[in-house]
Amino acid sequence: MQITLPDGTEKELPDGATGRDLAESISMGLARNALAVDVNGEVRDLDRPLPDGATVSILTWESEGGQAAFWHSSAHLMAEALEALYPGVRLGIGPAIDNGFYYDVDLSETDHPVLSSDDFPAIEAKMKELARQDSRFERRDVSKAEAVAHFEDKGDPYKLELLEGLDDGAITFYTQGAFTDLCRGPHIASTKPIKAVKVLSLAGAYWRGDESRPQLTRIYGVSFPKQKLLDEHLERLELAKQRDHRKLGRELELFMFSDKVGPGLPIWLPKGARLREALVDFLKEEQVRRGYEPVVTPHIGRLDLFRTSGHYPYYADSQFPPMFAPQSAAGVETGGAAGAGGAVSEGAEILNGGGADEAAPVVGGADDRDGYLLKPMNCPHHTQIYAHKPRSYRDLPVRLAEFGTVYRYEQSGELGGLTRVRGFTQDDAHVFCRPDQVKGEFKAAIDLTLTVLRALDFQDFTAQISLRDPADAAKYIGEAAQWDAAEQAIREAASEMGLDTVEVEGEAAFYGPKLDFMVRDALGRQWQLGTVQVDYNLPERFDLVYTDEHDDRVRPVMLHRAPFGSLERFVGVLLEHTGGNLPLWLAPTQVKVLPITDDQNEYAGQVAKTLGGAGFRVETDTRSEKVGRKIRDAEVEKVPVMLVVGRKEAEAGTVSVRRHGLGDDSDQGSQPLDALRDAFLDEIARGLGRA
Repeated sequence: MQITLPDGTEKELPDGATGRDLAESISMGLARNALAVDVNGEVRDLDRPLPDGATVSILTWESEGGQAAFWHSSAHLMAEALEALYPGVRLGIGPAIDNGFYYDVDLSETDHPVLSSDDFPAIEAKMKELARQDSRFERRDVSKAEAVAHFEDKGDPYKLELLEGLDDGAITFYTQGAFTDLCRGPHIASTKPIKAVKVLSLAGAYWRGDESRPQLTRIYGVSFPKQKLLDEHLERLELAKQRDHRKLGRELELFMFSDKVGPGLPIWLPKGARLREALVDFLKEEQVRRGYEPVVTPHIGRLDLFRTSGHYPYYADSQFPPMFAPQSAAGVETGGAAGAGGAVSEGAEILNGGGADEAAPVVGGADDRDGYLLKPMNCPHHTQIYAHKPRSYRDLPVRLAEFGTVYRYEQSGELGGLTRVRGFTQDDAHVFCRPDQVKGEFKAAIDLTLTVLRALDFQDFTAQISLRDPADAAKYIGEAAQWDAAEQAIREAASEMGLDTVEVEGEAAFYGPKLDFMVRDALGRQWQLGTVQVDYNLPERFDLVYTDEHDDRVRPVMLHRAPFGSLERFVGVLLEHTGGNLPLWLAPTQVKVLPITDDQNEYAGQVAKTLGGAGFRVETDTRSEKVGRKIRDAEVEKVPVMLVVGRKEAEAGTVSVRRHGLGDDSDQGSQPLDALRDAFLDEIARGLGRA
């Protein structure tokens, strides 16, 4: 049979040859390091037979697919260790994740129902002991009846529930040593390469993400083929702990959460609001220069709006429940908006106002009644702005921009500071354009996103073309021809912008493909931030049109664009990327004036007034503390510039400048205030790319 390598080289192999055979035909060194294979974009076990004509790459530890297979196998090794240590443990799921793996387990029927960090060394030791046995991961197809019998005999209700959604012919077991698990794979060949193991943490996790189901214990771990790699990883984790945006948010007084408000709903404190507004102002100015028009839309909308867009029910699992108004016998909403005679006109909207006796909305339900929904996205509202008046081909493109707050009902176990919340503000914009304008507008959106990333010093990123999954057509709306056109437009635009891209199936939005910017922070972690999307479907669903030069009605194309993604997530990632050391243009407090004694308080106020009048965010520390204490406190607050003023500075009209984080070079001497102001303005302009 014939196999094609990623570089286009073709290899002839015997029928039934495996990925290992292919690796050995290339080099024995590659075969020794091989962990899995990529077959036509699917990661598979190294020892599975290869299909004739496939494109195959060998995956080692240096590849994401190789690491994922390694960590998935380590999750099975952890489950085997847990069964040995805690007889009666019942297993949920155990996937590989970014930087490790976890396994969800139910320990309630064991003699050790509650785990703590004191148990980690025993789990690690048992995993290493089992790994040294060099047990092979053996894949086996089983019938549903056999699988059910196995887990009934074992008394594992969670696996039995997983089997309910599987059909005969789609069920596989993996066995290593005495442990067998329900699993699709892939796995590495044996346990032997797993040399270094660390159990990291515990968390509660509701079974299948449902808060009404049992809460399991989620055990997080990580593993490596060498102890040195584990040591380096733990060093990075310790650094990440110091840079955790939740920790920095508390220390720098940027944001908070309140149980009374609700989980996943961040509250921006004054300094955080200044940071947020600086980001918004930066992007607003860029958008105005690029022809965007600002708009504002409501936080809710009628259910029919979202039924038409497809967000309801496509996003049903992550939406807040819809709200329904009480219905009268005549089938119309009732409440306190009636006139003096008590009559309610048909179709009256009662939820948005009314008298003191107005009935409260009823929450819940999934039928086809009219109601309201907290908006999960801004785009349906923007379609209505486009549609509110006739459009000509001369009017296009129409660029609408909004910093719009949207709401998603994320599971409580998935919430995490600012990076996973239930209410967040998107730097959302939608471009309605002619088909011949798509590529140009897409390239302009890419350029805007690159401007944002450069301004925030995100230099290491990958442009990911997120495509539909051909095997799951029901997940998407629209015609295949429209999807093909949109995907090709993205490829061409990215190529012409000189972007290095990767293509990933199954990551598209339900209405169209997109270009996602996958950014690596200073700790090497990858985050999805900016996105640009092509959408032929919402204009079709909302019957959006314009008249062309022949007076024919033509469908526009819609681009979705968000360089930040969301302000909350972007700020969280930015804080961890910078360790809270923000550039001068963005810092919540850019300058802090520090009088040496109370006698200089008046001059310090004059300095602050001068810089504040020039647009700087300035604070003055007039506490009766020694200036050394004031400097240390400003350093802890990560204020970029400290201006120390004493008697000499007050008499000369100067300031003594200190810069945050420069160590021995932080003291930059005395400078005239006017010259310093101009230098700061130049520094900000350079930081924003506007010098």
